Amino acid sequence: MSALCAPPGAASPPRPPLSAQELGQEVKAFLSGLDPIQGTQLSPQAHARCALLLLRTLPPARHAALEHLRGVFDDQVCSHLMEKETGLSSGALGSGNALEEVVVEVQKVLEDFVKANPKAWAPVVSAWSIELMGQLSSKYAGRHGVPHAAASLNELLQLWMSCKATRTLMDIYTQCLAAMIGGCPDACVDALLDTSVQHSPHFDWVVAHIGSSFPNTIISRVLSCGLKDFCAHGAAPGGDLLLFPAGPDKRVPKIASVVGILGHLASRHSGSIKQELLKMFHESLGPPRDQHQKATVPFLLQLALMSPTLLGTISAELVDSLKPNVLNQLHQHFATLPQEDLENMVSIVVHLICQTSAGAYRILQFLVNTAMPATVITSPGLPLVEGVREACDRLIQLLLLNLQKLVYGRSNPTLGDCPPRVIPFLDALKSHVRELCVETLRLERKRFLWQHQLLGLLAIYSAPTCATDALFFLLTLAKSQEELTLATQLYAVLSSCLPDLLPATVKTCVSQIHAGSLAQAQMAQLFQNLALIVQGGAEGPEGTSWTMASQLATILPHHLHDLSQLLLHRHAEVAEAVCLLLSVCPLPRSLPPAPLLATIRATVQHFFGLLRSQNPSGLAHADRLLVRLAAVSPPATKAVLQQLVEGALRGANAELFGGTTPPKVLGRPHPLPLPPPPPPPRDGNADISLLATNRHFTVTGNFTGGVWAVFHAGVIGRGLKAPEEVEPRAAEEISYNIQAFLTLLLRCCHQTSSSSSSLDSPHPVGVNPEAAKAVAAALVESVCPEAAGGELVWPPEEQARGTVERDLRICRRFRDHPLLFPLLRLVAAGPPALCYCSVLLRGLLASLMGYWEACRASRTFSSPWHLQASCSLVAILAEGSLLPPLLGKMQELFQELAPFEVHLLLLSVWDYLRENTPLPQKFTFQPQRG
Repeated sequence: MSALCAPPGAASPPRPPLSAQELGQEVKAFLSGLDPIQGTQLSPQAHARCALLLLRTLPPARHAALEHLRGVFDDQVCSHLMEKETGLSSGALGSGNALEEVVVEVQKVLEDFVKANPKAWAPVVSAWSIELMGQLSSKYAGRHGVPHAAASLNELLQLWMSCKATRTLMDIYTQCLAAMIGGCPDACVDALLDTSVQHSPHFDWVVAHIGSSFPNTIISRVLSCGLKDFCAHGAAPGGDLLLFPAGPDKRVPKIASVVGILGHLASRHSGSIKQELLKMFHESLGPPRDQHQKATVPFLLQLALMSPTLLGTISAELVDSLKPNVLNQLHQHFATLPQEDLENMVSIVVHLICQTSAGAYRILQFLVNTAMPATVITSPGLPLVEGVREACDRLIQLLLLNLQKLVYGRSNPTLGDCPPRVIPFLDALKSHVRELCVETLRLERKRFLWQHQLLGLLAIYSAPTCATDALFFLLTLAKSQEELTLATQLYAVLSSCLPDLLPATVKTCVSQIHAGSLAQAQMAQLFQNLALIVQGGAEGPEGTSWTMASQLATILPHHLHDLSQLLLHRHAEVAEAVCLLLSVCPLPRSLPPAPLLATIRATVQHFFGLLRSQNPSGLAHADRLLVRLAAVSPPATKAVLQQLVEGALRGANAELFGGTTPPKVLGRPHPLPLPPPPPPPRDGNADISLLATNRHFTVTGNFTGGVWAVFHAGVIGRGLKAPEEVEPRAAEEISYNIQAFLTLLLRCCHQTSSSSSSLDSPHPVGVNPEAAKAVAAALVESVCPEAAGGELVWPPEEQARGTVERDLRICRRFRDHPLLFPLLRLVAAGPPALCYCSVLLRGLLASLMGYWEACRASRTFSSPWHLQASCSLVAILAEGSLLPPLLGKMQELFQELAPFEVHLLLLSVWDYLRENTPLPQKFTFQPQRG
């Protein structure tokens, strides 16, 4: 403060002249504190005015006068705080008003000095005022009623700005700074930094107010002064620059103040701070001018280390500004640095990246694209030098190594009570898991290895959410076996520390499908990839593929109901992919009945859809799935066979096997609330199928708890449906469909259903009698439902005349559905199941007998269908052991006989069956046969 005595070139403002005697008396009064005339003690106001007089008239006494005035401001602050605490007015406390008057006079005097000669007085007065504010802030920081700076900076600012003394000091400093903006404000800013170092955080309210008043000036000058101080404290004895001083508190005291000031200003002036920091960075890469330019980048790195706020402010924009020419300049700028300094700089950059959250994904992409570009860079500027790529490559490797240490070192058993350490870089990448998976699946040189490793670290750090998301996206987006291997490799890394990863991933897949987040192609790809893993086709580390496949095979049946609904998806590729997945997934024998029945219904409908679209590969998957469903339990076998038989004989499916569609019978509507019907198609009503709609209700609705049958009878107001014009199918296609259908039935009916190899065998060993009985029951229910469950006893010929109408209807159904005779032949292969078709056999035999009796043709070949039906019926009765071998060969003579002779032969068959009623009790049941 010695400069306060007589600043060079300082000229005092005009003042009234004092004689030497008067000036001496004022000096004596100031020093003694006594009135020179009366000898009494001077009041604080009179003593302060004496100091003001000497401040104006006696330059050598200015230092002492300003020191005395510090006490005046201190007393006024104390009086103000006392008034706040007690609630009394300043008049009641005594000298409060008088001290405020003196404060006003001091402000006027100092402002006059600054106005008269700002260059000389502004640095002196600003240093005095800012230092005094720092002292007062620290002195009264612990006073009752003074809020803590860390708790509420706004309340602290309001308190001090309501005090006359501190508000006056603030006005004085503001005037000094305003007067020096056009010149060189470094002296004012230096004083601000020095005081901030000494009195922070109690001094933060001053920094906040001044920074808000002069944001651009304070930001630029604070950075400039901080850089100068950084260079000054970083100078080695030999004159070289120590780029990274040992510690901010010991070697570079002002840098902490710089960080604090910029931190206060960042909330409202982040744009200006960002602009100044980028300006400093780019200017430092120009032609070398001084030592400060060389230290700019280390200085900025040190600021970022000490302030996460500043790091987040500049990181993203700094990366965007690193064009090829800038990177080349940066490489050239640090090419001559010692190896130790370069290693320090790389370590600091890696640490800063780990602590960066703003623009983290952009930083990662910049490093990856620079180290290993996906395509050839065609930039208008200079191409990158090889040293830049090598530096980025090393940065990525060190970054992954550092992240690995941070992730695996978070759970320390000795620090069990401490929360896990936060890694901002990985926190910011949580929302970019899908992008990371997409980049990883591109399989571009070292890029996918880096990002795959980063995916594993991110999954462990943010488990279980990011782990399930990463595995889900890899399973969904992988389009080749090589890409799918990345998913199994990631699972191998994560499974050791995340045991419930696979169940959570499958649950995520199902939820994403129900939410409609996946496109149709992605859904199909997901199911195909899951099927490939279950089959063991996705290679991974030793044993990984088998472990993942076995766990998937255990987990997927728990979501059978959700997956089976997708068999009815409107896009064929999705339904086929789901069918493939379910067909390779082993089904447990303890499936609940409701989802099992829904799966059977959906699979049967999917099977007929594939048969209609002539999709051989899809048919193979559907066959395999239905066989596996039939092998779950005996009730499942019956349900599969019943659904297949009924589905083949009704609706539009009948024409697949050469049959005709019977008249549709609407069920009774039920007053219970129905589930919402599927949305109607856009192009009219031609594609609306009540059967398909009711199947949709059957699969999605759960009516297992009651006896109600719910039918959807259409939408009111849409009118009659246009008649469907079905083109007749070729005989080869019908023959293929019948053969495929019968092969499937035989595989579902075969006896050896215990081993998995027999399930996949296209040639079953034999027909299970219980399965054949289920087919027989389904046949009776479909062809003649009113006779289902009737008597099996064969009636006399006279009683058969009472069922002529029913018999003709049964015969007509056999004529309309060529599939019925092969189905009867299948039933006959599992005796005594054919006995349960007695009503169909009686009706068909009676109709044929009546036809041949009334026929007047000379030969039977004039009625080809009746001839073929008669031959097939007798052969089936013989195959089912209902006729003896001699009678079972009579059909060989039918084409050589007259119609009436055929009638007589069939009558003999009737008499034999009446006398030897085909009952199941007459057969010896051998469950182990075959």
